[in-house]
Amino acid sequence: MKKLIPKPLLHVYHFLFALFAALLYRFPSRELIVIGVTGTNGKTTVVDLTHQVFVEAGYKVASASSIRFIIGDKKWKNELKMTMPGRFFVQRFLRDAIRAKCDVVILEVTSEGIMQSRHRFIQFDTAAFTNITKEHIEAHGGFERYRRAKARLFKAVAKSKKKGRTMILNGDDEESTTHFLQYQRSEAWIYGLDCHRWKEFGKTIEPGHYSFDERGVSFVYNNIEMRLKLLGKFNLYNALCAFTIALSRGIHPERIRDAFEKITGVPGRIEYVLKPPFSVFSVVVDYAHTPDALLNVYEAVKGSKGKMICVLGSAGGGRDIWKRPEMGQIADEWCDQIFLTTEDPYDEDPEKIIGDIKSGIIKKKPTIILDRKEAVTRAVQSARADDVVVVTGKGSESLMMGPRGKKIAWDDRQVVRDAVRN
Repeated sequence: MKKLIPKPLLHVYHFLFALFAALLYRFPSRELIVIGVTGTNGKTTVVDLTHQVFVEAGYKVASASSIRFIIGDKKWKNELKMTMPGRFFVQRFLRDAIRAKCDVVILEVTSEGIMQSRHRFIQFDTAAFTNITKEHIEAHGGFERYRRAKARLFKAVAKSKKKGRTMILNGDDEESTTHFLQYQRSEAWIYGLDCHRWKEFGKTIEPGHYSFDERGVSFVYNNIEMRLKLLGKFNLYNALCAFTIALSRGIHPERIRDAFEKITGVPGRIEYVLKPPFSVFSVVVDYAHTPDALLNVYEAVKGSKGKMICVLGSAGGGRDIWKRPEMGQIADEWCDQIFLTTEDPYDEDPEKIIGDIKSGIIKKKPTIILDRKEAVTRAVQSARADDVVVVTGKGSESLMMGPRGKKIAWDDRQVVRDAVRN
């Protein structure tokens, strides 16, 4: 249908569906504090961190992300293969949150979801931005259109009739912050490691001191130290984003600190399935499916002693072909040993996808194994003392997508455990 229907009519179709869904569930967002988180990378982590902070502060919370749905004490996996579900699902989710007596709902908002009006008729109280790099370029028809799609969330907040609306921006992503500020009809909170230049536009949140090492990330705000067991500079930004969202809603920094200290990780995001002292080598899985995310993961887990053995594919057959050579180039630069394998080919030939990635690998000689289970197993078998095996692309996803909509039960973490056990 998408190929046959002209785009203007398709936009009307999405809009009318969004309106009908909101009418059916009686515009539930009006009765909730709704926080939307958008950006290229880090959205899921920010949603998870923010959820746990609000719970610590005494709120009853619901959240929807690429890994799971939570309404109060009820949790279930996101097995839809959509980060932001369809219009009827989202509106029903908000209504169910009201029935469960939730105060706050945190939604992961994607550019494709915005393009299909899934955010329409949701009155957001807060829109938060993580970062922006190239993604879904073919679907949007260019980077500028992709960024404009992200900006529509901030436009929605500006148009919302709710009081106390806020926009949370990454001040170190200067170009996008400038772009989003044109919708500033609400209070702006701007976070970053060097964001004081934005003071005239809103409240700036800049840590007095920060660090990121093998123990995690930390930063100091008003003489209160925030520590999280999350790796990498990018997770420092994710923590700052969640921290700023909480501050903007009036949560005290000490409450945020208490929540951060209890967080041990986010499923499928630099998740160590195996590490010393239980093994002489480490195995980590991560969802990284863009060049920027892949580079962040490699930088965060690269060991100083042993080899880095990498297993990767390219998420989503039939789309974002541009990124495949770039991901191959990053692996070529960072990995000592590379295994190329299937990820989510859909209807595209897996060998073609792998060939596109391989075109960016010049210095190394990758091992090509179409069977993902075999590729992960071989990578684990090749590991020696002090090595780190990095399996990227799927994280905690429970399905692999094949041709003609075929869904295969999958879990990279379980495949790793089976490989170690055998």
